[in-house]
Amino acid sequence: MNRSEFLVIGGSMLFVTRTTMAQPTTEPETHLFKDDGTIPNSKYPLLIYHNAFSETGPAGASWLEERFSKNNWTNSWRNGVFPYHHYHSLSHEVLGVYSGSALLHLGGEQGQKIRVQTGDILVIPAGIGHKRLEASSDFGVVGAYPDGRDYDVLRGEPGERPQADQNIAAVPLPKTDPLLGREGGLTRIWK
Repeated sequence: MNRSEFLVIGGSMLFVTRTTMAQPTTEPETHLFKDDGTIPNSKYPLLIYHNAFSETGPAGASWLEERFSKNNWTNSWRNGVFPYHHYHSLSHEVLGVYSGSALLHLGGEQGQKIRVQTGDILVIPAGIGHKRLEASSDFGVVGAYPDGRDYDVLRGEPGERPQADQNIAAVPLPKTDPLLGREGGLTRIWK
């Protein structure tokens, strides 16, 4: 972002323009969703780091893959978010938005609609429902999983539970936050 300032040096006023980068947010926004009977959700809150990084497009996707991998969130992919409610019972998930924006419905039908954009990172606990309602044509995310865990895609269909509930209860807490590493974020909040 360009920022204009006036600077006074030796009694003379100078007009200065400088470029500043987005400052990463280290305190995430938290959202807690209760079991709605269809989507189990989680006892852990979903975390959203707004404006967490400034790279965009393919460079942003590469930055996310490297950052997540450095913090042991691997098995990554690039794509978008499914346009139907779904959740994962085998793993937590991180989504980093490297391009565009979207309106997501989080926590199932009774959950919240939240707009995300380039630079945002979402940490989604196992069991929390998520769905894309609308998106810009260039919307893209990098997804990854702690310890490179495998994942499933469940849609809240009859017969998924109680097995899904048992799976979610068995998912270990990650040792690192995908953005912050061993200090802060989920390592502090999900205790």
